[in-house]
Amino acid sequence: MIRAIGLMSGTSMDGVDVALIETDGEAAVTAGATSFLPYSEEDRHLLRAALADAVHLADRQARPETLAAAEAMITKRHIEAVETFLAAEKIDRQSIEVAGFHGQTVLHRPERKLTVQIGDGAALAQALGIAVAYDFRAADVEAGGQGAPLVPIYHRALATAAGFAGPAAIINIGGVANLTFLMPGFDPIACDTGPGNALLDDLMFARIQAARDEDGAAAASGTVDEAVLKKLLSHPYFGKPAPKSLDRNDFDGGPVQHLSTPDAAATLTAFTAASIARGFAHLPSAPSLAVICGGGAHNPTLMRELSKRLPCRVIAASELGWSADAMEAQAFAYLAVRRLKNLPITFPGTTGVTRPLKGGVIARV
Repeated sequence: MIRAIGLMSGTSMDGVDVALIETDGEAAVTAGATSFLPYSEEDRHLLRAALADAVHLADRQARPETLAAAEAMITKRHIEAVETFLAAEKIDRQSIEVAGFHGQTVLHRPERKLTVQIGDGAALAQALGIAVAYDFRAADVEAGGQGAPLVPIYHRALATAAGFAGPAAIINIGGVANLTFLMPGFDPIACDTGPGNALLDDLMFARIQAARDEDGAAAASGTVDEAVLKKLLSHPYFGKPAPKSLDRNDFDGGPVQHLSTPDAAATLTAFTAASIARGFAHLPSAPSLAVICGGGAHNPTLMRELSKRLPCRVIAASELGWSADAMEAQAFAYLAVRRLKNLPITFPGTTGVTRPLKGGVIARV
């Protein structure tokens, strides 16, 4: 068993998740402590600017405009997050064999064989004195895959350990939502389903300078505009079969701009749930269970919408003893161990790559 730390800064841009696991990189996983380092509003402002500047990137190594400053900030915050975590949990860094570092996605265009995650893996390794596995998406995209989602192989390990006997879906709702379809004895099938929290977060920031719709309160007080929802769901992405993936900015909230804040929030919340339901149409069979993780699992209005629209039982990951918040960080610890052992992390059914493929770069100290 290998002791590893995973780090995740997702498209919701709320901060850095840190998670400790012990794993063989296959079926054995023991989850340990977790923590979270929130970004400041200044950090999020810089990341929003970096996202805007990344739109025109053609070279994944280039760092024009605000991207260089954002990369330095991301690296610094991850160093702080790990150091704080090790100190708080009294963990000897020499016991950690590897850290899995996702970085911050600022552009994802697999159709152009381009995916950009900022954050300096080599600098992180040197600062921490721990080997770092990073740049997990590039090899898959270069080979013609979608480069996302990457977490399904970890979902399979969790489902195997939990003894899932029938078909199930694990749905992660971060900035973008994605699902993994699991059937015992088969490789996972996965895809990004559509917007997760990103459009709703952007709406709340633009309207009332709030980071999110806390507890789904605004959406709960509003009414879904069915005509606007129908327009949002007319996007051609929803008709494409899996595997498929998205950039955070592939959708925009323009159609809800004339609505009140409560009605706009309600409509965007329904949009997230309905687009996940559309994703089920591309699965080989109907799951008997949907397990929700990520920030969306904490939004009771969204959970109600999912229960209403999905054709199966819907539960939060916490009901299985899984961490809804730290699961992606745990997954990158798991992927880092698979990288050490030269095991594949992406598959034809998860990213569309032609064969199971290894991914990631290791920075050693």
